[in-house]
Amino acid sequence: MSSILYVRAVGHEFPSFLQLPEAQGVVTRHVRELGAADFARFDVIIVPAHIDQRAFAGHSAELERFLDKGGTLVFNGHLVYPVLPELAMFVQAAGSRKDDLLVERTAAHPVFDGVDVHDLSFRRGVAGFYGRGANPPPPGAIVLHRLKADRSPVNWYWERPQGGRILMHSGNPLWMYVNDDTSAARIAPQLLRWLKAGIHQGA
Repeated sequence: MSSILYVRAVGHEFPSFLQLPEAQGVVTRHVRELGAADFARFDVIIVPAHIDQRAFAGHSAELERFLDKGGTLVFNGHLVYPVLPELAMFVQAAGSRKDDLLVERTAAHPVFDGVDVHDLSFRRGVAGFYGRGANPPPPGAIVLHRLKADRSPVNWYWERPQGGRILMHSGNPLWMYVNDDTSAARIAPQLLRWLKAGIHQGA
């Protein structure tokens, strides 16, 4: 049985992500159907953008216990509700012009192996899909990508002192590129492989 839970959003789903071979066995549950047992049962919880954050934040205590016991949270989107006490709310980038939205890599991570930052900065010739601001990282988090212009930390990875780990992306879901013909299509399968490897290693 899979130990990965994908929390379904209200809309804007990416069914092709869940159809990847690497997604075999992933369990899906609508955000409004979550119960305490889900947070106790799974090792990984994947949260896309555009979920009902108010409903998800209602499980803050269960989520904290999930992380304390070593769980992994992958969160996408603009944080506008207090999901966890250590997570700050979304901050809009200083500018919105093309040059303000160019992405640069600040640290390597297996999820982004072989991914050209140009393919993150531009999608179908348009800038801004990857991120337009940041969910500010807590102390000790490793910033993976940021906007060049104002250094907004678009995504980061954090191993919590209390236990567990968080991969945060303050934009559209990381797997939005799953069907693109660029290097960014590598993100979705690499994310799932990284998560499953962590489960097998007991990380």
